[in-house]
Amino acid sequence: MTIQELYSEIGGDYDQAVRVLSMDKLIDKHIRKLIKNSVAERLLEAGKSMDANELFEAAHAMKGVCANLGLVTLSGMASEIAEEYRPGSPRKLSDSEVSEKLAKIGEFYAKTADGIKKYEVSL
Repeated sequence: MTIQELYSEIGGDYDQAVRVLSMDKLIDKHIRKLIKNSVAERLLEAGKSMDANELFEAAHAMKGVCANLGLVTLSGMASEIAEEYRPGSPRKLSDSEVSEKLAKIGEFYAKTADGIKKYEVSL
């Protein structure tokens, strides 16, 4: 499996990753680090306590990491949570709606992580 095939499988934007990271070697390095990074776990854990500050910080971190890697869907999903909990901004979603969104992030992240693991095995 090539890096481009991985991006196709996980619904990422390979061209965006190239714009940020410039070369396949760096994309490969950082996409494989994602599954060792606790950014998604941190966000999902924050959802258990519904701690507003931790939800904002974790979602904001995940948004940035995923945007840099061209994982636009995950970045967008995390961005919704970050904006929901941005300090000084009024909440628009109920806790139950946030929980639903976090569950979808968890599912999509798991699919992404599975694709990355499959890619690693193919190397």
